[in-house]
Amino acid sequence: MSLNESFLVLLISAAVLNGTPLLFGTVGEVLSERAGNLNLGVEGMMYMGGAVGLGAAYYYEQAAGAGASGLAAVTLAVLFAFLAGAFGALIYAFLTISLRANQNVTGLALAIFGTGAGQFIGEFMRVKAGGYVAIGNDLKAVFSGSPFPEALRQLPLVGPILFGHNIFVYLGVVIAAVMAWFLTRSRAGLHLRAVGESPATADAAGINITRCKYLATIIGGGISAIGGMVYIMTIAGCVWNHEGLSGEGWLAVALVIFCLWRPLNAVWGSVLFGGLMILYMRLQIPFIPSELYKILPYVVTVIVLVAVSMRKKRENQPPASLGNAYFREDR
Repeated sequence: MSLNESFLVLLISAAVLNGTPLLFGTVGEVLSERAGNLNLGVEGMMYMGGAVGLGAAYYYEQAAGAGASGLAAVTLAVLFAFLAGAFGALIYAFLTISLRANQNVTGLALAIFGTGAGQFIGEFMRVKAGGYVAIGNDLKAVFSGSPFPEALRQLPLVGPILFGHNIFVYLGVVIAAVMAWFLTRSRAGLHLRAVGESPATADAAGINITRCKYLATIIGGGISAIGGMVYIMTIAGCVWNHEGLSGEGWLAVALVIFCLWRPLNAVWGSVLFGGLMILYMRLQIPFIPSELYKILPYVVTVIVLVAVSMRKKRENQPPASLGNAYFREDR
């Protein structure tokens, strides 16, 4: 493998690694926004998912000892991270759907609450552990290693690009593909999109607006929180870092706009954003500060938003009722 090929493989691998938490955060938020709920609390839910997911794997290993199963640790981490995010999203759903609170304000409050709750849980575990919270090397290898055999990973060029990633990369792609099918091919998905576009019309057609919005928001919040767990268990090396997740949730919200509310676009979009996030470490230009590199994802999002607005194609616009509370008596 030549030097240029090696650089390209390393850059793509790093972009995929750093983009995977964004993929979960984005896909979960797409589901919520497709139902008309603008949940800006993704940052908070990812913090909660990161702390609780790490705690689930850590305390499982402490209880199981040398017989700890990697599959069980991954399953518990995913499950508890999902439940943590779903809990945060449930609070948001109750306030905005049942009580009809302002979605922007509630989302920002959830971001602050979730960030504080996640940091409190993480620091509580760290203090209780007497130093830092981390799982053993054997379980770390399960979280960060590839599920494919060595022969596939060693294939020239395509091996590390297609088969050299951790299990969460492939899980994220599967979730994005399933959600794309759900939103475009299933009856329930079409009902959800109808709720996001015109809840009054959907209500008149007999669709249960409240149930649809609740389920989309709660499940979407759970998926987003898994992204926080993925960050802690892969990029952060299975060690709690209360500053590491800062900004990931807001990037996921920006990526929702960039991918035009389409889950499959989030797959390649997350890789692009992941690459932009680490570009300052891989392609350094002396006279360009690293801070300018770090704002590139947001700059690209603004450019895409302006281009989409100028073209004014309806299929590229956000759901018509996004961010608006539904008052049935005004129907």
